[in-house]
Amino acid sequence: MSDWTPDSIPDLTGKTAIVTGANSGIGRPTALELARHGARVVVAARSPEKGEATVGEILRAVPGAQVEYGRLDLADLASIRRFAEGVDQVDLLVNNAGIGLIPRRETKDGFEMQFGTNHLGHFALTGLLLPLLLAAPAARVVNVSSDAHSVGRIDFDDLALERGYNRLGAYGRSKLANLLFTLELQQRAERAGVNLIGVATHPGTTATNFVKLGPLQPLLGLFFKSAEAGAVSSLYAATSPDVRGGEFIGPTLKRLTPSKRARSEADARRLWDVSTELTGVRFDEIAYS
Repeated sequence: MSDWTPDSIPDLTGKTAIVTGANSGIGRPTALELARHGARVVVAARSPEKGEATVGEILRAVPGAQVEYGRLDLADLASIRRFAEGVDQVDLLVNNAGIGLIPRRETKDGFEMQFGTNHLGHFALTGLLLPLLLAAPAARVVNVSSDAHSVGRIDFDDLALERGYNRLGAYGRSKLANLLFTLELQQRAERAGVNLIGVATHPGTTATNFVKLGPLQPLLGLFFKSAEAGAVSSLYAATSPDVRGGEFIGPTLKRLTPSKRARSEADARRLWDVSTELTGVRFDEIAYS
């Protein structure tokens, strides 16, 4: 496993991959490598300008690649629904986009921004695409989390964080939610007997625009790994035949053990129910009977 590289990705011809946030950070090399290995790739991003620019970059690197842009704002449930309505096939869904360490803001639907974008947006997207995922021969959902999940706590009585807001705590909470979502998604898929697996990843600290250093931004690459290196765990999770549902794959492709909170089946079930209520998106095909 340690000698796995993106060159190990099998032929993905005939498969469609959606990568959220593929216009920047680790999402860009994730989309590029999936396209390089034959997948039809949808660059899902909020900015048409940046999204189309990424499509152009991929086409220059991989002439003849099947790659297209799809407008998606994960902080807007209406945008998520419009995007999902335009999808006709999906085999690999890489829930990669994320924001973090920002002042408290709210999504268009009134959710705390980090929780609303990083978790609720991807929860809604996955649920809306579920029928297409289940129509695929062997679908995968990859949720990009972080070791920062260990500092997160979910207070179900204060999901809006109105009683106190901390940038890192809010980010950690959203990454904890990614892991709890993966846990419950995998359990439901197994109980329903469907050919779908959910996997979570931790890419490690990468030199991307996610971390803001102002005029010192160019120095980021001296201390952190490249976006290409950070994408390896996502690419492995999305394509390796050795991956099993429910795993949490780290930056060296080692299987990580999530925090105790991230392994709480009760919290995973409760978060699922709350997320369904907040987004209005149901996963009827894998609902508990």
